Amino acid sequence: MHHILFYEVVENYVEKRAPFRAEHLRLATEAYERGEIVLAGALAEPADGAVFIFNSHDAAEEFAKADPYVRNGVVKSWRVRKWMTVIGEGSTKVVMK
Repeated sequence: MHHILFYEVVENYVEKRAPFRAEHLRLATEAYERGEIVLAGALAEPADGAVFIFNSHDAAEEFAKADPYVRNGVVKSWRVRKWMTVIGEGSTKVVMK
């Protein structure tokens, strides 16, 4: 099982994130190195959000609360959802009948 952190971002997100990007990427890299983030990235065409896959709900929430994109209004809303991973690392066992 994983937890997905969804970001909904402001208009002109790519430009508005620029002053905070280095700190955001540092926090994300550190979370990845600690094994908290599995995958992460911005949505493209259009650039209207971002998605992070975390190993725990608490890690996802803590990341969002510390993220300079959130703290500085580049992210207008965020939410964490439990994801029942079926295929891949961390998946639940699937029984085929």
